[in-house]
Amino acid sequence: MSEEQDRIKKVSIVCSKGSLEGIYPALIMANGARMEGIEASIFFTFFGLYAVLKKFNNKIKIATVGNPAMRVPDAKGMSLPTILGAIPGMSAFATSMMSKEMEKLDIPPIPEFLEMIHDAGGHLYACKATVDMFHLTTDDFCDEVERVLTVGEFYELSAGAQIIFT
Repeated sequence: MSEEQDRIKKVSIVCSKGSLEGIYPALIMANGARMEGIEASIFFTFFGLYAVLKKFNNKIKIATVGNPAMRVPDAKGMSLPTILGAIPGMSAFATSMMSKEMEKLDIPPIPEFLEMIHDAGGHLYACKATVDMFHLTTDDFCDEVERVLTVGEFYELSAGAQIIFT
């Protein structure tokens, strides 16, 4: 096979987690794909749908409870006992710290990131089953969401794509 035949041409990313560390990988991968000229779409389902809800996408926090990978950035990998995640305000504190680190790296907030991906030609879709289950309407979504899709429609649009779960 030639190098051109091996090159990824299309990715479809499934975002199912509604925490900061669950949403950003999907956004970063979709943005990176668009920057490389790769067609990219994100299918937001279950709690990942909060990334595209106008009332919530600027309030996403880090999941501190039950996150064994929690580390203090300046402590060179020192882990935090998961029980500390249950302390009131810990999620907000961890989110604030992470947001400052991301800002230093010029990583945009979620609403701005969604707009960048959309403007670069990326496609953003909401899962119909989740929309129905959460009793949402299209008015609840940010403007960048193109459509509400069934899983079957998502698979149709993803034909020939690498499907990535974050």
